[in-house]
Amino acid sequence: MLKLIKTISNFLFRVKPRRAILLLIDIFCFITVNAAYYFLSGTAAFSTPVNNALFYLSNSALLLCSMLFFRFVFRIYNNIWRYTNTAAYAKLITADIIGGIVAILISRFVILPFVPAFYLGIWLSITVISLTTLLTLFLRCIYRLLYKQLNLVEEQKSIKQKTPIAIIGAGQLGAHLANELRNSPNSQYNPVCFLDIDKSKSGKRIAGLPVYSAKDTKRTVEKYKLSEVVVAIARISSEKTEELWNKYTSLGCKVKIYDSPFHEDSDDANRKRVVRDFAIEDLLFRNPLDINKQAEFDYYKDKTILVTGGGGSIGSEICRQVAKCNPKKLIIFDIYENNAYDIQQELIRKYGSALDLDVEIGSVRDVERLECIFENHKPDIVFHAAAHKHVPLMERSSSEAIKNNVIGTYNTANMAEKCGVQKFILISTDKAVNPTNIMGASKRLCEMVVQCRNDSNTKFAAVRFGNVLGSNGSVIPLFKRQIAAGGPITITDKRIIRYFMTIPEASQLVMLAGAKAKKGELFVLDMGQPVRIYDLATNMIRLMGYTPGKDIEIKEIGLRPGEKLYEELLMKNETLIETDNKMIFIEKDTPYTRAEVDDKLKILLNAVNSSAHEINSDAVKIAIKETVPTFVEPETINKDADKSKEMKNTLIQETSNNIQA
Repeated sequence: MLKLIKTISNFLFRVKPRRAILLLIDIFCFITVNAAYYFLSGTAAFSTPVNNALFYLSNSALLLCSMLFFRFVFRIYNNIWRYTNTAAYAKLITADIIGGIVAILISRFVILPFVPAFYLGIWLSITVISLTTLLTLFLRCIYRLLYKQLNLVEEQKSIKQKTPIAIIGAGQLGAHLANELRNSPNSQYNPVCFLDIDKSKSGKRIAGLPVYSAKDTKRTVEKYKLSEVVVAIARISSEKTEELWNKYTSLGCKVKIYDSPFHEDSDDANRKRVVRDFAIEDLLFRNPLDINKQAEFDYYKDKTILVTGGGGSIGSEICRQVAKCNPKKLIIFDIYENNAYDIQQELIRKYGSALDLDVEIGSVRDVERLECIFENHKPDIVFHAAAHKHVPLMERSSSEAIKNNVIGTYNTANMAEKCGVQKFILISTDKAVNPTNIMGASKRLCEMVVQCRNDSNTKFAAVRFGNVLGSNGSVIPLFKRQIAAGGPITITDKRIIRYFMTIPEASQLVMLAGAKAKKGELFVLDMGQPVRIYDLATNMIRLMGYTPGKDIEIKEIGLRPGEKLYEELLMKNETLIETDNKMIFIEKDTPYTRAEVDDKLKILLNAVNSSAHEINSDAVKIAIKETVPTFVEPETINKDADKSKEMKNTLIQETSNNIQA
């Protein structure tokens, strides 16, 4: 009570002009209603004894004080009424009702026993409260209308400069977006209508805007001359997102989405939604990988973690994920100092001294440097992401692929065993499945190096996944540069398909594998349906506001050396073991022995040494075929590609999408 009295006192002594005016208006409303009630009730002032008039005024004063008191309790005068909502009006009504009830109770049980003539009648209270509340609400509504009217001319000027949009989804989220865009002076959009599949909403108005049936989409787009639409549907599925994207881009509209920034770490209740462009990750049109992040945090806390290739796309994201887990120390090891410096500065800005971070420059091919790093830092866990990964470049520099990928992995794994590392996690690729190129074959050999160590005190494991969207050297940055230059986008073959995942998904999978790894497992991710590179190119062109084939040309340039039309399915049920995560499996692959792997490495090293002075050595390719039994010439795979299960599934999916469109 004392706190409330102090609050009211502060309000009265330091009241702002706006609040003072509102208070005076409310007092005026009460006096007006009370006077009207007094004179119209048949009890005229001239025929009423003075003592009755005084009691009437006293009762009215009690009622006014009680109502104002509870308006302060409910913080009614803190509202800015020109921007208010239904909840504020409901609070005002509630405050007045409670104020009236309290005034009656005080009059009846506190004052009446001592002053018999003093009693606030129930009907008097109900009538005065109701009329006062109605008059107060009426004046506030008039104020809002006048405010809007005075600003209407200015709004009309700004609306002409705004982009007209249709909101896809006439639900609560869509109505919220419409109000937000119209009330924001900084908004660049002017919502003109809704489009919804719910027939019961068609022809009606929501948030002051007409609702049209989704069947009338083309007519609506032409009527309002729409160039952009915004999808505002809560918990929308990936399939529905893809359907809407294809539908509206085919009509020449740029499609945006009302959602949180991609990969924002927050739950549905707390995340901040914004109108944003589709991200590259959205173009996968599949639900994100569901990973139990808490398990990662629990496992990596207070451990010393080394990431080789820590400046690369996957390596740097692993560093970001590790930094969230409160490790004892994080060591970034990379040969390229610019990338290592970038991730170092990013983590320092975010965590400061809270993260014990060291950055070491060096190569996994340098055994002495590796020994120095391991002996000084004594890591508990090693994520081995250092590798050459570009297929065409490794076809020409095959010796470098062997020295960096295979021998580098061998060196790092040996050092991990020697220094008592708890776990060693290798980052592999789907190109290691029946490889058709040097890079894929080198990664398959890396898997062999790791899997043969199931007798070690160090727990070794490998993680195999597909292409990573937006990683250095991937197709996405290339397409962006080509579109920015006006085209054309170059693809090797319109039929080519690939499995894709996002950088955070890939790094989190690696982290989860690290927590689960026991002895020599090869973890595999269910990446869903593969994506045609041609479809990805057309979607990227639309994403950047252009029309494929008209503004930006897509040009076929032919398959590159070692490239195949499709990556084979990672998910073969007869060779996989399920984990407790429905999207992560373990490949039942019989590992080679250490002796067998050592023999293979000797063959490779002999080939590398014998071709030291050759740019493109046939000897290394022959050695690859000898040491990797699953190696297949790309021509063999590509000639029967159309008969493969992967290509057939993609064709079925494409046909289904065309029928829906």
